[in-house]
Amino acid sequence: MHRSPHPEGRKVLILSASAGTGHVRAAEALEKVFRQQPGVGEVRNIDALRFTNKLFRDFYSKLYIHLVQKAPTVLGIVYNSTDEPWKTDRMRLMLDRLNTGPLERFIAKFKPDITVCTHFLPSEIISYLISKGKLNARLSIVVTDLDVHAMWLCRTFHRYFVALEESKVHLQVLGLPGDNITVSGIPIDPAFGQREDRDTLRAEAGFDSKRPLFLISGGALGVSPAAGVLEGLSRLRHPAQAIVICGKKPELQAQLEKQARAIEASVPGLSFKIIGYTNEMHRWMQMSDLFIGKPGGLTTAESLASGLPMIIVAPIPGQEERNSDHLLEKGIALKCNEFSTLAYKIDGLLDQPAQLQAMREKALAYSRPQAAETIVSTLLNSPLDEAAQVIPTKTVLAGA
Repeated sequence: MHRSPHPEGRKVLILSASAGTGHVRAAEALEKVFRQQPGVGEVRNIDALRFTNKLFRDFYSKLYIHLVQKAPTVLGIVYNSTDEPWKTDRMRLMLDRLNTGPLERFIAKFKPDITVCTHFLPSEIISYLISKGKLNARLSIVVTDLDVHAMWLCRTFHRYFVALEESKVHLQVLGLPGDNITVSGIPIDPAFGQREDRDTLRAEAGFDSKRPLFLISGGALGVSPAAGVLEGLSRLRHPAQAIVICGKKPELQAQLEKQARAIEASVPGLSFKIIGYTNEMHRWMQMSDLFIGKPGGLTTAESLASGLPMIIVAPIPGQEERNSDHLLEKGIALKCNEFSTLAYKIDGLLDQPAQLQAMREKALAYSRPQAAETIVSTLLNSPLDEAAQVIPTKTVLAGA
């Protein structure tokens, strides 16, 4: 069906789901870029879970967070056992459609020209609506991790945006046409693409230019490796300084402040700056020498854009472990399995400045700080009546 543009500009619907923070941050980055473009009218950025019932919403968000906090091993088992291409899509769609009727009605009323999903839940719903002729819009799916899990697969779509060439190859082997898959990177705030002088940033923030500077993530979803990281750093041979980002967790911030002051009193040459929520993460990353924390998809993309090598600790089983594999393979990160050896790992790296510089250069080489801009420009330069891609139901990976 031919689609005429709205006279006030193209209507854009961005859909995420608040199961974790990365999907929402990716959606926010895309929203910011879309709003800056000529020819774009109304832009709506919606959490799809707002349109579901409380039971379903708790299942998607609270259950996920509970598993991350209390049973990460179970989460990893679920992640790996459900990563079977085209094996569970019908069952998941049936469950989702029982609980997302209000979302379907909202989409039908809004009538978007461009629909972008940064979570697999809304992408399944919209793919179904397009396949049944109930929605005339273009569906683009933005994968927010380095790998593409089977839950991201939709049989009716217009475009996929992925982080790596390897992920594109994976989708092509599964039967998706390569011309409709763009290796864009993971969308992050455009601020990460603005380079600033590291020494100037450090001086403005009050840091010593001669000591290495670490950025420590307090972790999202109530899971924080920061206390273990601080304790591990207390055994460093090298003098150092660190920024600890606690987010919107005042209790964690107070706990880490107390721990940091105790360590500083007993370890000369080691100092900490503990801060809460910040919208200046791009500045903190650009002034740092190492990131220490969990390799979530958005955090990974932001670190790469900042040329920031990573020390990976406590990755969530499943997607974060797979992100970790890619970073280790490319020589961008080291992994520390025990906090007891964290200082040993970092001291060894600081003893080899050429290795640390090589890791920084590799991070920049694999970065895609303009991912959001790439996605938006690709969609705006595509015709409104672009045909949907339909993957036959018989398509199954050979040997799966």
